[in-house]
Order: sequence, then structure tokens, then C-alpha cells
Amino acid sequence: MKLLRYAFLVLITTFLMGIAFPIGKLGLAYAPPFLLMGIRFVLAGGLLALAISRKQRSRPQGKKQWVQAAAIGVCQTAGVMGCAYFSMQWISSGESSILISINPLLVILFGAVMNGTRYRGRQWIGVAVGFIGVMVAFGFRLGMQAGTLIGFAGAVFFALATLLTKRWGGGFDKLTLAAYQMLAGGIVLLALSAITEHPSFQVNFESVTALLCLIILCSIVQFSLWYKLLSQGDPGKTSSYLFLMPIFGVLTSWALLGEQVNQAVYIGGAIVCIGIFLVNWETKSDKKGMASIPRAVKPIAK
Repeated sequence: MKLLRYAFLVLITTFLMGIAFPIGKLGLAYAPPFLLMGIRFVLAGGLLALAISRKQRSRPQGKKQWVQAAAIGVCQTAGVMGCAYFSMQWISSGESSILISINPLLVILFGAVMNGTRYRGRQWIGVAVGFIGVMVAFGFRLGMQAGTLIGFAGAVFFALATLLTKRWGGGFDKLTLAAYQMLAGGIVLLALSAITEHPSFQVNFESVTALLCLIILCSIVQFSLWYKLLSQGDPGKTSSYLFLMPIFGVLTSWALLGEQVNQAVYIGGAIVCIGIFLVNWETKSDKKGMASIPRAVKPIAK
């Protein structure tokens, strides 16, 4: 029963990660991307902070932790989600989810360069397979669309946020870090909106429904379930299931938006998933050998 419950929670969580992309694109019809994401994360972070206010260590402890939470928020919430939803002005939400999902592949590249971490041959093969999958999904035209480059920048921010969270996250209560990094990133996004956009939000049933789904389901519920999974199981094994996110992203984009998904996107997405699986997969002998990949933690907020 425990295994079935764990599998069910994994499916629900990764589904919420994936469906955030088409729901966000629906919301973009009523608000510019930085404003929409800023509202989403300020409200989600504020509500989560309020919900955990009675817990011990419900706030970052000391100036250092406040700075760390803000830095993670700038990369994770502002960088990742700002780029992801800004890119949807040129590419589909399904394609954006595939680009963002290559984060685990970038993590081992950055980990090798920045931290000198050694990786196994299987993991490097996974990186190569993953990038080939991205090229296939986009028809070998990665350099021809602004949205593709912006989406890729989001994956870079995701990898940086993963490394920062791995370095600093142990000193935080997990929900506290989730709440305050969302708040920090949301504030940055609102500032970007004020500088670069003409902030306006059309209030109607569709826009409010999309925003509430993003805040409640795709942020607060998603984070709570993800951290529950991390606390109940091995974080490394749990994070390997992130490869399900782009699958749900593509499928829900087709179901909700009617996005035409050509065969290359399906094939490329499947190849990306294989690459991410190779990067994250561990055998018993791996645990006794050299250090493995710094695992990707949840996309604080997809």
C-alpha cells in the first residue's frame, strides 16, 4: 500500500508540474507574463508562509538565510518561471515544458565545471542523449526562435537554483524555503513587469480561474506534495521522476489548448526522458562508488 500511495503522489505531483504550462498560457491571454507570474508567486508564497507561521523555524533564520532564500528565489521562481512563460509568446507550452525539463542534464555539466564533481559514463551519455532529444523535438532549429533561447535560459536558471538549493537547502525547513523563495522571486517578477511591461490584468471568470489554479494547485498543493515525497523517500530516487513532467506538459497542452504536436516533439520528448533517466538512475554499486549527480529538487513552482 505504501508503494502504491507513493506512486500515486508522484503521478499527481508531476501532473501538476506539467499542467502548469498550459494553464499559464491560458492566463497569458489576460495578463503579460511577468505580471501573471509575479501575482502567482507573491500570493502563493504569502499564503504558504501564513499557513506555516505557527511552525518552528517558519521564517529564514538570520540575515544569511534571508539572502540565500532570496538568491534561490531569483533563480528558481523569477528566472525559471519568468523565462518559461515569456518564451510562450513564441513557442508552445509543450515545447517550453520540454526545454525547462532538461535541468537535470545541465546540473551535471555545471556541477562538473563549478564543483569539480566526477560523474559516471552513463550520466554523460544521458546528457548527450538529452540534448539530442531537444534538437529532435525542435526540428534541429534551436537557434532560429527567440522563444527557444529564452526557454533554454530558464533551464539554465533551474540548474543554478538546483545547485544553490543543494548547497544551502539543508539549513532550511523545506516549506519555509519554498514559501520565501516564491515571495522573493514573485517580487522580482513584479518589478520586472513594472519596468518592461504595461501591467494590466483582465478580471473575468477565465483569468481568475487560471490564476487560482496556478496559485493553489500548481504552487501550494504541488510544493506540499513534493516536499512530502522528499521527506518520505530517498530524495535522489524521488527527483528522478521529474522526467514525467514534460510528458504531462505536452499532453495537457494538447488537451487544454489544442496545440498541434507533431511527431518530432513526441519522439524528442521521449529521448529527453531517456536522457534524464540515465542521468538520475542509480544502481547498488553506484552508491558505494564515487559521488553521483547533485539531484534536481522540485521545480519550485511549475
